[in-house]
Amino acid sequence: MQRLRSLALNPDGFAFDPTTGESYTLNATAMVVVEGLRKGIPPNELAHQLAEQFDVSLEEALRDVEDFMDHLRTFRLL
Repeated sequence: MQRLRSLALNPDGFAFDPTTGESYTLNATAMVVVEGLRKGIPPNELAHQLAEQFDVSLEEALRDVEDFMDHLRTFRLL
């Protein structure tokens, strides 16, 4: 399993990478994914959480999790 780089998060969706000094703004779904990845929750389980919490299909939630993880990789956060 891939590790999420250590980010400082606040409840309003502000994320700060102390290693690079970069900051990011996360929406509600991104916060669920980031917090889940920090806890070691697998992507498919995160998709189930998103489907329940945001009333979307499991397929859409899984796509969203995979897309967001691709973004995290692009920014070298994952």
